Amino acid sequence: MFAADQLATSLQDKRRLAAVVTAWETQMQDRTSKTAFQVKDPAEFSRNMIKVAIQSQRLVTEFMKAQAKNPSRSGSPDPLNLGQTFVDFLGHAMRNPGHFVEANFKLWHDYLNLWQHAARRMLGEDSQPVIEPSPGDKRFKDSDWSENQVFDFIKQSYLLSARWLQSTMGEVQGLDEKTRKRVDFYTKQFADALSPSNFLFTNPEVMRVTMESNGENLVRGLDNLLRDLERGKGQLAITQTDMEYFEVGRNLALTPGKIVFQNDLLQLIQYEPSTEQQYRRPLVIFPPWINKYYILDLGEKNSFVKWATARGYTVFVASWVNPDARLAQKTFEDYMREGIFAALDAIEKATGEKEVNAIGYCIGGTLLSATLAYMAAKGDNRIKSATFFAAQADFSEAGDLQVFIDDAQLSSMEEMMKAQGGYLDGAKMATTFNMLRSNDLIWSFVVNNYLLGRDPMRFDLLYWNSDTTRMPIQMHLFYLRECYRDNNLARGRMVLGGETLDLSKVKIPIYLQSSREDHIAPFRSVYKSTKLFRGPVTFMMAGSGHIAGVINHPDARKYQNWTNSALPETVEEWIAGAEETPGSWWPHWDKWLSEKSGDMVTARKPGKGKLKAIEDAPGSYARMK
Repeated sequence: MFAADQLATSLQDKRRLAAVVTAWETQMQDRTSKTAFQVKDPAEFSRNMIKVAIQSQRLVTEFMKAQAKNPSRSGSPDPLNLGQTFVDFLGHAMRNPGHFVEANFKLWHDYLNLWQHAARRMLGEDSQPVIEPSPGDKRFKDSDWSENQVFDFIKQSYLLSARWLQSTMGEVQGLDEKTRKRVDFYTKQFADALSPSNFLFTNPEVMRVTMESNGENLVRGLDNLLRDLERGKGQLAITQTDMEYFEVGRNLALTPGKIVFQNDLLQLIQYEPSTEQQYRRPLVIFPPWINKYYILDLGEKNSFVKWATARGYTVFVASWVNPDARLAQKTFEDYMREGIFAALDAIEKATGEKEVNAIGYCIGGTLLSATLAYMAAKGDNRIKSATFFAAQADFSEAGDLQVFIDDAQLSSMEEMMKAQGGYLDGAKMATTFNMLRSNDLIWSFVVNNYLLGRDPMRFDLLYWNSDTTRMPIQMHLFYLRECYRDNNLARGRMVLGGETLDLSKVKIPIYLQSSREDHIAPFRSVYKSTKLFRGPVTFMMAGSGHIAGVINHPDARKYQNWTNSALPETVEEWIAGAEETPGSWWPHWDKWLSEKSGDMVTARKPGKGKLKAIEDAPGSYARMK
């Protein structure tokens, strides 16, 4: 609660402000009239507004038709379990009404400061903003958000309200940690959705473009919106990039290679050598099957695969199938046997080498961790070292994705997957990941595509992000329940092939890559794996996030990385003793792996061993929709 003197000061502030409010309002009207954006051609503007009205009517009609044809099949009116989350929240909130009284006083005091700041600016005085956007917040980059006093007031008012909402909701006492995280996450989603940058009349850039183009931007924006609804068959599928410009095998995934093996779950790519000699021990990469493999081979200037072949590695990559109803019953164990084990067998036939080094990326790394524990139990030592890109084995601090994992949501997901034919549609998965960065991956495109009426830019990473894949029901539910919900792999309780998995039995060298801003596999979560494996472990933290932190070619000279040979109890201690190096972490990893790759042999050509080439890379699985 505010102290009496603080409250008195606030009341004095209010009385002082009263003296300038009239002058403020007068100057506000005068300044806005002088700086208001003017319609260039009123007649053309009127014609465009008629088009907007017609398109809006068509939009509603088409949306209603699509909903009638494709009603929700989730089986639950509340698939995200929002109702129960906020029932739990309100139950605790009502026990502490004083918390909200104090919060309202704080908000009132902040608004008094904001009015005072605005009044001083209107009177021509210098006045520091009451609140500023956080670093990296791109919503308010247009100069009018700061230079135009009206929009500056709108911006600061929103930021104060959003801060108040999130802190007030997040500080309610008595909530269990999981409920608190869900409340925090969905409160932020609500606050982000209400940003003034997302609306026509409160976004200066949109207002300016609307006036300058006589409203043509809104006509184009509605056309874009209709196309996205058609593409999503009644559900909004926001276009993030030029989907017609990119094509796998034409301007993406161009590193030369051959498909040398395939089964129901994967095609195995062996890449052409780019050196006369290669390390004896092959390198096999298991990417996530939540997306296509070619994140590792987007283009010549950012291809991990091309860079690795140039360093002398014989590179194999698993290109996972995009499963449909036919593969709905494939299990997590099937991905181990028909994925990792099948690839190891194929590599031995292709190269004559039984031993390999392996990489697992994201969920591919989780599978690799489980497989290593299974192999340790069976005495199978074909994998001699393992590298993990942004991969988790301990999910106790797995970040915001935990918000989507509870029994109610998993049951709802299971019903939906059964109704769809036994798989999770890739668009559903993409929406979940986009929500983790809604301002960048949802609202920025709403503004660009629908309000400004612009076409999205051409960006290979966003094309890959939109090139979604499906999840088989048995495999996906096992993964979510065993890892995210119950954390059984880290606890030594996961069972595959009749074996209870124990990661402490894994004694091979391990390299753990993490990223400082990763919101999917947080570095704190990745660091926990240093305490699970019992062999020599190297932990490294890169700059940026889940994708850019991994795919950072040395020639780009971007970001940085941190290394520390010690592995103290906490990651905070590790960071305190870490050494920062500018640029990519790939050379650090190359030095680590080259020492574990054997001597040099004559470079191997795909299809020249016992396995013949089936087709050129990237292969048909990578093109599956």
